[in-house]
Order: sequence, then C-alpha cells, then structure tokens
Amino acid sequence: MQAVRSASELKSVQEAAVRNFEIKQLEASEKSYVFVAMAPKCVALGADKVFAAFEKEIEKQGLSERVEIVETIFVEDPAKYGVNAMIYPSKTFYANLNEGMIDDLVKAQFVESGIYEDAHEVLKVVEDTELKAPLPKEIRVVLGKSGLINPNNIEDYFKFDGYKALTQVLFKMNEEEVIEEVLSSGLSGRGGAGFPTGLKWRFARKSVSDQKYVICNADEGDPGAFMNRRVLESDPHAVLEGMIIAAFSIGASQGYVYCRAEYPIAVKTFENAIDQAREYGLLGKDILSSGFDFDLEVRMGAGAFVCGEETALMASIEGKRGEPRPRPPFPAQKGLWGQPSNINNVETYANVPQIICNGAEWYSSMGNENAKGTKTFALAGDLVNTGLIEVPFGITMREIIYDIGLGIIDGNEFKAVQTGGPMGGCLVEKHLDLPIDYKNLSDAGSIMGSGGLVVMDDKTCMVDMARFFMEFTQEESCGKCVPCRVGTRRILEIHERICEGKGTMADLDTLELLCEQVRQDSLCGLGQGAPNPVVSMLENFRDEYEAHILEKKCPAKVCRSLISFRIDEVNCTGCTLCARNCPVNAIAGERKELHVIDPDVCIKCGICEQVCNFDAVIVS
Repeated sequence: MQAVRSASELKSVQEAAVRNFEIKQLEASEKSYVFVAMAPKCVALGADKVFAAFEKEIEKQGLSERVEIVETIFVEDPAKYGVNAMIYPSKTFYANLNEGMIDDLVKAQFVESGIYEDAHEVLKVVEDTELKAPLPKEIRVVLGKSGLINPNNIEDYFKFDGYKALTQVLFKMNEEEVIEEVLSSGLSGRGGAGFPTGLKWRFARKSVSDQKYVICNADEGDPGAFMNRRVLESDPHAVLEGMIIAAFSIGASQGYVYCRAEYPIAVKTFENAIDQAREYGLLGKDILSSGFDFDLEVRMGAGAFVCGEETALMASIEGKRGEPRPRPPFPAQKGLWGQPSNINNVETYANVPQIICNGAEWYSSMGNENAKGTKTFALAGDLVNTGLIEVPFGITMREIIYDIGLGIIDGNEFKAVQTGGPMGGCLVEKHLDLPIDYKNLSDAGSIMGSGGLVVMDDKTCMVDMARFFMEFTQEESCGKCVPCRVGTRRILEIHERICEGKGTMADLDTLELLCEQVRQDSLCGLGQGAPNPVVSMLENFRDEYEAHILEKKCPAKVCRSLISFRIDEVNCTGCTLCARNCPVNAIAGERKELHVIDPDVCIKCGICEQVCNFDAVIVS
C-alpha cells in the first residue's frame, strides 16, 4: 500500500478498486468466499476461533488462491444458529460451528466438492451478509453499503465512491461552502437533539483558536440500541470521511472517536480503518498535498450512560470523571481542553460524504418538512420482525410496526411503543399515524433519542415498565446534582411500592410533582429526561396505576406481589411437567392426578405456566 499524494492519484486508486471489484465478480464462479459471522454474540460463542481455523486449514490444503475468508457482521441469528457461516457462490450455510469441525468441513466443501453434513442447514436464499433485503418502506443511506463491502478493506470503500467527497471538499470547495451544503441539506444531529449539523459546524468555525477538535460520539448507551455499533462495524470509512470533512470545515487538526469498551469489534474495525487511511495519506500531515492536517484516535469509555452527554464525554476523554458541566459555554466555544470542539454522533458523520457527493437537494428530497433525510432505528420488543432498519422521516409508526416489523408477536394486541430509550415517552394507539420526526415526537410527549424503538404488547405492565426505566436512569446518574441523584431515587422507590401493592393515591400526586422538579432542575439531559417515561405512563395508563393501588391487582399479571398461581382441576392431566420444572418444589401431585401449588413456597417465577401444555396453570 502506497500513500496517495494527490486527488488524481486517489482517483486512480478508486478506479482500480472498481476494476478489481468487477474482476472479482467475473471470477466468482471459480472463486469461493467464506463469510464468517463475527458479531459480538458470535465471537462470544467462539467465532474468532472458527475464523482462525478456516484460515489455517485453507492454507494447509493449498486453497488460498481460490477460497477467500471474509469477516462479516451478520449472517444468521446466533441465538438460533450459533457460530455460522455462508459460502458463496454456492450459498451453502453452516450452523453451530466450532473450531474442531473446520478441518473436515474444508475438505468436504472444497477438496471433495461436497457438503459437510454435521453443520449443514438448508436456508432460503440469503441476499446479503449484513442486513436482510430492504423492505419497501426502507431507504438505506447510512446502511447502504453494509454487507456489500468488507469493512476491513479500504479498497472496498473506494469502489463505492469512497473519499470522493473528501477530494471534492479539499480541491473544489472552501470551508463555508461545505458548511452551507450541509446546512442546506437539512441534516440534523442524529444523537437525539436534532440540532442542525451545519449550524453547529458554523459556530465552531467562527470560534477563534489555534487548536480545535472534532469528536465522534459513539457511546451508544440506550438499552436495545445498536445503530452506531453496526455502522462502525460495517462501514467505518464513511464515518471517518465525514469526520475529516467536518474537521476541514471548522479548522480542526485533531479528532477523537469516543466509543464504549463493550463494542470491541467496532473499536477494532474503526482503528483498522484509521490505520489504512493513514497509509493511503488520507489522514495525517498534508492530506492529498492539500496543506490540510488532520489526525484522530479512538478513546474507549467504561460504559457510563451519562457519558453520552457531550460535556460528560469530553470530561472522560480528558481523563476526568464523566460528569456534565453547565452550558453555556457550549462546546463550539469552549469544549475539549477548553478549546472549540464539534461533537456529532456516528450516524450524523456517516451521512456527510453522500451529501457532498450527491448534493443537498438530493438529501433534502427525503423526509418531510420538519426533518430531512433518513433515520436508523433499532426495532425491539414484541414484534415479529425485529432488528435494524433505516427509514425516511415522515413515515408513521404504524408503517414501521406493521409493514416493516410485521406486526405484534403471537397475534397479541399493540399496547405502546417506547421511543428515545430510557428518557423517552410512550406512544399509544392514537399516535400510530403520526409522521415520525423530532417535532411530532416531542409534541406527543416523547423524543427521538438515538433511535431505539421498543414495542410492547397487551401483556406488558406499564407501571413495571416505568419502574424498569427509572431503575436504569437512577443507576446511571452520575450523582453530581441533587435533583437527579435524589429525585430519581424517590421516583423509583414510589414505583417499587406501587408494584408491591403498597402504594397510595397520594403517591400519584407526589410522582407528578417530583417529575416536574427533576425535569426543571437537573443539570444535564439525563436528569431532565429521566422522568419522561413516568410522565408518559401516568398520562396514558393512569388506570393501571390505580388498579395497582386501589384493587391491589396488576392487570397485565406481571408484578409478582400482586399475582398468584393455581392449577385448574379441569385442564390438569397430571403430566408432572410443572412439578419437575419448579425451581423451589412448590408443586405437589402424583402422576395422572391433580397437582397443587403451595402459595407459601411459590416464588411466582412463571415457569410452570410456560411449560404447561394444557393451559392448566391459572395466573390471577
């Protein structure tokens, strides 16, 4: 690999990458590719050892010229298929692999031209190795290259116009023109606030200093959210190129990517991208002989949720305790080490190269009048089809849940969807046809957040759900300010009492007062947003709170203190399955006779109901 010293040289490299890709396509019938799923769940099951075993055996058998091993993020669900791999072009799928199988698999597949039956699974056609084929409602901008390129090969990025935007910026545009293009596109911060990205860059550019910084917030902390992780793992150069363009625009010479240590593959992939960009002369001193200097490094955080807040994030990079500070001054004026700094998240930066290449008008043609472009969401909860999606702003929640998510599992009824993570609110049936954007979600009592969507069916207890979110935010509070540190604890304690059947109606008035005080007086966004789920639950599901308090019942039959288990004498067949699975031996009865649950011993874990095949276990 030789450093590229000019835009013309980079163009030649990009054209060569496209030619090489076309040649690879022509050779596909003769050459095989082994895609090994290396998502974190797969690595935890031993995918790294399987990958190494493939490399060793393919080399041993002299197959390196016609068999290439490729790391990919996702082939099929590891929860169902364990460590898995797909072989192209034959589309042979192997599941539940371990390193001891690989020698025989390679011999059977590539030496004997057969199938290794011990791990072979027949699947329907898998169109790509990163995400399932887009559904009609999806538009993929940020995720467009995921699964189509090898994230560890910069040449794969080149063949999709990689770094073309950077050359355009360095040699055909000035700093203000770049900012104006981003501003005209309507790109807003995808970390949750939705602040115009171009305006943020302009503030940082106007700040006078000898040293400025560009920071990427990859500290994705919302439960169930994994959008940023997937982008870093599958298309790291898009984020890197976006950061370089931002640095040029504001006059920064140093950058940092702040990523949580729980994302080891994302960190490894992005660090590899940095090394490759340096080798090609796309990072460092005098980039492409343009006179522009910029370099960056990855800083890992310990996983504190509060470090997703920009001032706490900067404190962590500086080696201090991750605590927020009052604003103003804002980071654009006084940020990292007291110098002007620009902070955007992964998804925001990944949009920038395509805006420069395709134009602001192209980007702003997607979305609606309140928000332009697309948004990635992590669908989770009680849906048939969960996972990562990318949709244009203005789509309705009904379209997301029923057209993309394919509806509620087990034919259950929709109850609510939590948007914006633990600091968001719930949308209910009346909100399903609301166009999704920052303003509409805010008006409905929720937030966009980073893009987590948790769908709940009619078997969900909303009081318990509010308790869960308060438990999370209380645990993640940095403790710096009293309203957040103490207020969230009091709100959590009240919910715990209500879930135990010990609440009073006066608790509801106290909750409303506490939520308002914590919202108004907390220092940072974590405390200010922590009461949102509770406020939303009280507004939309007050009847459930009242049932817990007045009737001492949990309508969803979730809160253990308010439910009991018994066995129906009509349906019980005496199969003993419930008794054999009870962890505390609370169920007694002979085979083919009625069984009985001892309420004094029962811990209400619900296992008996789950294993019963005759609907004999009654929860009331």
